[in-house]
Order: sequence, then C-alpha cells, then structure tokens
Amino acid sequence: MSRLFLVRHAQASFLEPDYDKLSATGEKQARALGAYWAARGHVFQRVSSGPRERQRKTAAIVAEVYAAAQLSFPEIIVLPEFDEYPIEEVMKQGLPQLLATDGDVAELYTAFHRATENGEQRKSFQKLLEAVMHKWVGGELPAPGVESWLDFCARVNRGLSQFLAAGARGEQSVIFSSGGPIAVAVRRALGLEAMATARLSWMSRNCSYSEFLASGERFTLSTFNSFPHLDDPSLLTYR
Repeated sequence: MSRLFLVRHAQASFLEPDYDKLSATGEKQARALGAYWAARGHVFQRVSSGPRERQRKTAAIVAEVYAAAQLSFPEIIVLPEFDEYPIEEVMKQGLPQLLATDGDVAELYTAFHRATENGEQRKSFQKLLEAVMHKWVGGELPAPGVESWLDFCARVNRGLSQFLAAGARGEQSVIFSSGGPIAVAVRRALGLEAMATARLSWMSRNCSYSEFLASGERFTLSTFNSFPHLDDPSLLTYR
C-alpha cells in the first residue's frame, strides 16, 4: 500500500497584478507545513508539483525547511497534468457573455466591484466564481480554445494514473497542486458527480493536504483537507 499526499498550494496574491505568486501569509503556511512534516519524520520517495508558480514555490519552501533540518527531500518534478483548471480563461471568455444574458451573474459582478473591504471582496468574488463555474462545468458556457471541464478531469486522472504506475510499492509521495486536481482525485476515490466535484474544489484550505492510499487498481481517500500544521488562526485561508 502506497501513500500519496496532495497539497493545495499556499495562499497566492488575490487581487494583486500577479495572482500566481505566494503572499507573505502563503510563505508562512508553506514553512509551517514543512516544519510539521519534518518534526514528525515524514520521508518522501517522490515529490512533484504542478507548473504554476504558487504550486512550485509551496513545494520549494517545504524543501527548504527539510534542508535546514538536514533531512532529505527528493528533487521536485514538475508535472503539467496537475495544473489547476483554466478558470482565468473561462472567466475572461465567459463572463462577458453571462453579463449580457444572466441577471444573477450581472448582480454578483456588480456586488464584487462595489465591495471595498478585502473580506467582502473575497466573498463576493467567490459567489461570482461559483456562478460562472456552474455554467462551465455543466457545458452551458462555450469557451472556444479553452480546456473543458471534462478535458480537465481527464488530464488530472491521466496524471494520477501515470504517477501511481511509476511508483514503488509501499512508497510515500507528495504532489503540490491546487483545489481542482485535489477534488478530481477525491472524485476518483469516491465516484462523485461533476458539480459535487466542482464544489469540493472550493473547500480545500490553502496549504492543506489530503491523503490517499493506493494499491494496484485501488485508490482510497484517507483524509481530506487536513491542516494540523496551521495552528495560528491567521494562517487559515481559502483564497
């Protein structure tokens, strides 16, 4: 039986010009994860990351903590299959269509732009994101040239199959990714339907981890959205 950890990247820079970089809070979250695992003697035989900067930087900070503790940490292999779903492109192409045809989406969009406080902005953006995602996942939002929800799920599942097939029996490995790929992995383990999977992708806290057990064709969820390393309330974030 092998153990696979999937880590959601630490907090990125929401509402900043470059969202993909980690925030100061995100860097603290990643260090906390590395310190927690290192203190408990977690040894990994393989480590991979999705291609986004926020995913790679989270992995790199954990590796730095291991190095400072004089513990081994495998080379981080970047795997494009564990990139997040293309929500930026979906929003860019789909939002103008919905603003012209969907009153509820238009109202959410207005509420987001009227929000002045950071917390209010985050909440209103999440509602807008969910509304657009619902249309995209259901195939109701044409976005030519943009990866579809079905193709996204197929891509992550292909990556999981390849990663698991390349592993040794009884190994412990970790992949640093995002909420979407983690939700697809849970879907693979539990057989969730599409919208339940999409909703699950919004539930993982920044820098939380989920653990899966794999043996042959068996792929089982052990824990989801664990964050015992984030014992400081200021480090508990979703976006």
